[in-house]
Parts: sequence; C-alpha cells; structure tokens
Amino acid sequence: MTETASPTELATLVAAKLCHDFISPAGAIVSGLDLLNDPSAQDMRDDAIGLIDQSARKMVALVGFARVAFGAATTSETFDGPELQALVAGMTEGGRAALDWRVEARAFAKPQARTLVNLAYLTAAALPSGGTAVIASRVEEGRLILEGVAEGARARLKPEAAEGLAGRPLSEGLQGQWIQPYWLWLTARDAGGTLSVATEEGRVVLTADLPL
Repeated sequence: MTETASPTELATLVAAKLCHDFISPAGAIVSGLDLLNDPSAQDMRDDAIGLIDQSARKMVALVGFARVAFGAATTSETFDGPELQALVAGMTEGGRAALDWRVEARAFAKPQARTLVNLAYLTAAALPSGGTAVIASRVEEGRLILEGVAEGARARLKPEAAEGLAGRPLSEGLQGQWIQPYWLWLTARDAGGTLSVATEEGRVVLTADLPL
C-alpha cells in the first residue's frame, strides 16, 4: 500500500468493508425468512420475525451511515447535527460504548459531516470493553474543531487503526481495520484540515481541525 492509496485501491478496500458490514444482517434476514418458510419450525415464528426486524433495521442503519461516511449521500449540501447524531446512534446501538453527543445543532457541509460521522464511529470503536464516547464540536479562530474522546477501562486503538489515522500505509494486519481510519484521515486532509490522535491509559482522543 502506497503512502497515498490510489483511487482504485481505495474503492476496492471501501467496497470490501461495506460488503463485510452488510453480509451479517443480510444473512440474518435470509435465515429468518428460512425459518418462516420451514413447516417444522413454526414454533419459532416469533423469533424469526424478531430476527428479521432487528437485522433489517441494522441494514438500514448501515446504508444510511455509509451514504454519508463513504459516499456523496443525498443531493443535500449540508446536514444538521441531530441528523448526523441519528446516523451514528444507529451504528453504535447495541454496542458496549455509550454515546454522549455534544455536537452543536448547526449545519455541516458534506466534508465536515463525513469527517464527523467517521470520527464518532471510530471513537466508539476504541471502546471494545465499554465506556463513554463523547463527541463534541466547537469553533475556534474561524476553524471547526471536531473531537471524539473515548474513555473506558480498555480504551485503545488497534495498530492498523493507528496507522490509518496517521495517514500511514498498512504495514501488517487487516486491511478492513485500516481503511476506515485512513479514510477519516484522507477526508480531513482533502477538506483542508488535519487529524490528530492522543492516547493514554484508558483514554483515546481524536481531533479534526477543519475550515469552516
């Protein structure tokens, strides 16, 4: 992997990540439908419907998030804070990290929105054993500061994530755990901003500094 991945490399890795994310709920929906269609499993009908419902909602959450985090989303040029909060909440629901959203209820341009949702998701992902992911925004000296603070007993970044967040090529490990952190770094850079990371025992801080 080169220092700056080519468009083809990026497209391939993002597509692979999305396929990986979608296959679990899609497979669960199919399993639920199989149960509904199995005459010998009619006593599990309620369980099957519950599985389909939960998995379909997860799929919708994934698609909604991916449209903003990786794509051009809708024709909208801006997104408001509560709208982005709902996207992130849908992705983190059921996880061990609690989401504490302290983002201003203001309009965010597409690059800002893309940075924010990826930063928020990766902040929560830094808490595999639980904790609180505080997501905040503020304006300082004409710049937009987006900050994610992950606090928990085992808050940490995987080596692949740390490399991606620093804009470095993947040295070893899983590309699927590298691409979204790298994508966040690339998004901030292409928007004319910077991304910084600070880690200490039980705490990870991701900060994006973007133009307004």
